[in-house]
Amino acid sequence: MIEEIRISSLGVIDSSVLELGPGLTVITGETGAGKTMVVTALGLLLGGRADSGAVRTGARQARVEGVVRVAGLDAFAAAVDEVGGEVEDGPDGGVVVLARNVSAEGRSRAFVGGATVPVTRLTEVTEPLVAVHGQSDQHRLLLPRAQRDALDRFGGDALSRLLATYVDTYRRLEATTRELAEVTASARERAREADLLRFGLGEIEEVSPEPGEDDELGAEESRLGFADTLRSAAEQAREALSSESGGPDALATTSAARGFLESVRDHDPEAASLADRLAEVTYLVSDVAADVASYASRLDTDPARLAAVSERRAALTALTRKYGDSIDEVLAWSQQAATRLLDLDGTDERIVTLTGDRDRLSGELAVAATALSKARTKAARRLEKQVTAELALLAMPHARLTITVTPVEPAAHGADDVQLLLAANVGAEPRALSKGASGGELSRVMLALEVALAGTSPVPTFVFDEVDAGVGGAAAVEVGRRLAELARTAQVLVVTHLPQVAAYADRHVLVQKASDGSVTTSGLTVLDDAARERELSRMLAGQADSDTGLAHAKELLEVAQSSRPTPPGPRADG
Repeated sequence: MIEEIRISSLGVIDSSVLELGPGLTVITGETGAGKTMVVTALGLLLGGRADSGAVRTGARQARVEGVVRVAGLDAFAAAVDEVGGEVEDGPDGGVVVLARNVSAEGRSRAFVGGATVPVTRLTEVTEPLVAVHGQSDQHRLLLPRAQRDALDRFGGDALSRLLATYVDTYRRLEATTRELAEVTASARERAREADLLRFGLGEIEEVSPEPGEDDELGAEESRLGFADTLRSAAEQAREALSSESGGPDALATTSAARGFLESVRDHDPEAASLADRLAEVTYLVSDVAADVASYASRLDTDPARLAAVSERRAALTALTRKYGDSIDEVLAWSQQAATRLLDLDGTDERIVTLTGDRDRLSGELAVAATALSKARTKAARRLEKQVTAELALLAMPHARLTITVTPVEPAAHGADDVQLLLAANVGAEPRALSKGASGGELSRVMLALEVALAGTSPVPTFVFDEVDAGVGGAAAVEVGRRLAELARTAQVLVVTHLPQVAAYADRHVLVQKASDGSVTTSGLTVLDDAARERELSRMLAGQADSDTGLAHAKELLEVAQSSRPTPPGPRADG
């Protein structure tokens, strides 16, 4: 429940505090005094759009604060904790301070329990607190979606579960149908792609390359093509290392050098070390000479092998031109192509599976839609009965509300078209609200709906901004009575111009405008009994101190207080 609203530099309001409590609070005042600024302030606290034009002229910023008692509002308290806000101790339990600043330049800042939050988070946190209804909501009630939503709210948890089941099934059916259409539409392209992959895999399988084979064959082809040159070079190298003709060679030279040092090794350790190193060189030269001789003996010219290698390399090159820069890349492509081909070859099977899923989900959706339609129809009979009874109490004794639930093609919200029809007089045919209801009748239909839905709504506070427009006389009295009835189980805040409605208030707040000739300010004042009579007199007769107006106001208050519902107490849920 909202305990207090503090407003600074908002519109014509300089600085005011509105203390609230349980029951029905009405706000009245002359036209232009700033009654709507109270609703604007509340809208800012709920995360509404900030308008720099609402900042009081000459002020740097407008600020609105709201004190919310959290007793029974567990979801709200948890949301405050989630954003890092603090629940403060209060005389009747924990309270949370909400705040919104709007600068003259249009910048906006929001606070929840002392923590700075984005405005979108403020909206999420405060969503379960207040339901605001203005004259625009009467027009929204004309929309089919709003009428369907009202019926679904009235249906309670049981209907909500059926709706959730339907929506989930509908979304899965949509996704399956969309995928089936995509797979079916691309079947020809997928078949063409599969043929190309099969051809490529066939080419690769026919050649059957081995990893790294292209590099190995390249080296072999080079060796076979230059076999004579390689053998001649190897033989000359072997002769230079170890001559068979007795000519000078490296082995003889290193052996001679070793002999010279060996002869003097006993005279100098360094000479001995050098002799040992030459011994190692001699052994190494001897080994290399043997390896070179072996290499030269293996270099035979083999035209047939060279032709075979060249032919194999040509086959491998044909593959690398199409499928990769190397045989390793060609083999990698073949693995990917084989995997993709398995997927493409499963297109027909996938179509069969998706078709089965679509048909199964269509059946499930039909069952869910039927169950939802039955629940809506059952709820519609109960709601139209309750609203019709409420309309009789709102000075529309012959009015009858009919709710039709008509089958339509399945959509995201169900397979029903929900429409509220009103027969305002005896013998009149029910007509759509948009065609058969005046502004005053719409106001009363909406109020009747809210009273009927109050038992199913978890919102602890209702705000009505001049929803009684177009209503007067006895109907206005009954509007006040039903608002007081709604206030028995909820906190109700009403901005009104009707004295008949104001007479039923538990708390009457007057918005007064004062002017010093250059600056206009508005303040909020909770009226005592005498001041209340004067305000009602002003609303009735246009004059606060008119004897006739005061007498009428006193009579109106007495009638209202004697016929109003049992005085309200705090809601069980806070």
